[in-house]
Amino acid sequence: MNSIMKRWIQTYRHELLDRTLILNQSHLMHAQREYEHHHNEHRGHRGIANARPRAPLPAPITDRNRLAQLNIHRRDRLSGILHEYDHAA
Repeated sequence: MNSIMKRWIQTYRHELLDRTLILNQSHLMHAQREYEHHHNEHRGHRGIANARPRAPLPAPITDRNRLAQLNIHRRDRLSGILHEYDHAA
């Protein structure tokens, strides 16, 4: 468990705290909630097909016509520090 927490803290520091100027405790708590949501709900992880912990794997796209017209939507979180990419409907 110690190695998992060390990896979490290192990732948290490099991806969030090293890039953000924290103003006060409420700002820190907001940034931490946003990062945890990004980390658990959206970010790809090492594991089975880079599956997110709380989301099922998406169906693979094999149709060439659909692949050629793939539309990607980008959403910025924490004022552009974190980026999330999804297929646009």
